[in-house]
Amino acid sequence: MPKISVRAVPVTENEHVVELLSILKTSNSPGHNDMLAILGQITAMEKQLDAAVRELAAMRRDLAEAERRNHPIKNTLRKAVIVMQAQVLELWDKLGELKQAVINGCKNAVAAFKEKGIAALDNIARFFKVRPILEAIHTGADKAAQSADKAISNIEAVSTRYHEAGRNLKNAGRALSGKEAVQEAEPNGKISKTFTAPFRAVRACHTGIGNHAAAAARNMKRLEERAKPSIQKTMEDLNKKIAEKERDRPGKTRPTPSAEL
Repeated sequence: MPKISVRAVPVTENEHVVELLSILKTSNSPGHNDMLAILGQITAMEKQLDAAVRELAAMRRDLAEAERRNHPIKNTLRKAVIVMQAQVLELWDKLGELKQAVINGCKNAVAAFKEKGIAALDNIARFFKVRPILEAIHTGADKAAQSADKAISNIEAVSTRYHEAGRNLKNAGRALSGKEAVQEAEPNGKISKTFTAPFRAVRACHTGIGNHAAAAARNMKRLEERAKPSIQKTMEDLNKKIAEKERDRPGKTRPTPSAEL
């Protein structure tokens, strides 16, 4: 379970996050915009999950109504709602882990800055171990979107059978009255649209979450790549110092200038 509630204060209002952003902005760090983008994606994911929770409430209301009416769709709805609810809760947990990891990273980055100065933030990405969590969220959201598609397909199939049964019953009555049989069932129409609407909305939410997770991962990769020139320069400076020490080492023989003829 996450260490903080994802329904608590938004990550952008956390004291450690605010402090790090202030430091990056004051020092004109190129990582400032990347951090803002990552935080924006996290906020967007949280809003999408909030919307998914509201759609779950709509699904439960539809299920209660189907059960009250003993509608043939009730068993299909019940199974789909259980799956959707479990997947949303799993994504909430992953988002909570992500927010906590970001807060911890900001806290550690600020501590490093106070101890060693702005140079400690040259490789700021090292403080954030979030890419595996983002990948897990992306995978979970994609799986949830597929589950929503499956639920929609199942609901439409049951609705079709329901209408076909209605046609058969109507034709039986028409036959007794000597009337011609109806050849085609009525379209799914209102029933199908009513029951599938929240699943379509949840699918859109999960698709959005997956897109935001992928975008945040790209921003994090960009933040990591910004550190490479700084690391490369550090290695070059270190190699230069080693070469200088080796050259000035006592007892090191130097080449003797050749005598002129």
